Amino acid sequence: MPNPWTGIGNPYTRTEVIERLHDTLSKGQAIIAAGAGTGISAKFIEKGGADLIIIYNSGRFRMMGHGSTAGMMAYGDANAIAMEIGEFEVLPVVKEVPVICGVHATDPRRRMWHWLLKVKDMGFSGINNFPTHTIVDGHFRQVLEETGMSVEKEFEAVALARRMDMFSIVYVGSPDEAKRMAESGADAIIAHVGTTVGGSIGVVGAVVSWEDTIRRTQAIIDAAKSVRKDIFFLCHGGPINTPEDAERVIRATDCVGFVGASSLERMGVEESLTALTRQFKSITVHSTL
Repeated sequence: MPNPWTGIGNPYTRTEVIERLHDTLSKGQAIIAAGAGTGISAKFIEKGGADLIIIYNSGRFRMMGHGSTAGMMAYGDANAIAMEIGEFEVLPVVKEVPVICGVHATDPRRRMWHWLLKVKDMGFSGINNFPTHTIVDGHFRQVLEETGMSVEKEFEAVALARRMDMFSIVYVGSPDEAKRMAESGADAIIAHVGTTVGGSIGVVGAVVSWEDTIRRTQAIIDAAKSVRKDIFFLCHGGPINTPEDAERVIRATDCVGFVGASSLERMGVEESLTALTRQFKSITVHSTL
């Protein structure tokens, strides 16, 4: 059955989102996707010309003043938080840019096919896998894999989204995960190289080097390309914090775009509010006291 809302903004079909991204590339422009944790962020990210807006739970924590990694912890129902932000803040104010919903696919309490139907019905145009276990490693990752909360659930959610005609843009942390996401039908793959540097709560000691960032990003791309050639590849995280940083990775790899969360939303707020407040505080008065 045709989508009765086609052509008037969210929700877009998978094909419509893909066509929009190809149109961006045909103009020689990089694809820019941005995370938004509030309606006002999304409203002005759209005004700035972003190609996609992604809503996930870490955006709420980010705009509370906490690190995005809080979204990986048990500080709330990730799926419910993303849905709430989308329903009451972002979807009512975004006029035309496709809005993507972050889905915590490994939540054992959800029937994922049922949840994705709700996501689609709400008016989201696709899904993103966040919180994602692809950025968890070590002993804890092994425990998750062995106790029913495997990253396999994320691959299954992407395959379900594909069957439901929903666009998918996904984080991966390794070449093997990139291959599995490509096999599952992901439309866009984000090479996640770690928590973003910079600002008041960015990492310092945990950041990867530029050499490793570029090497890992291209390795992820090569692995996915060995499965399919029709995927959009974007970069994210680690030392990639400014437009110049993103351009550096895009020039050095086969990436065609960038996903900014902390580097767009948090840094934009931190810098502009600090500068604007200082400007107001520079006003002088002639006291009569």
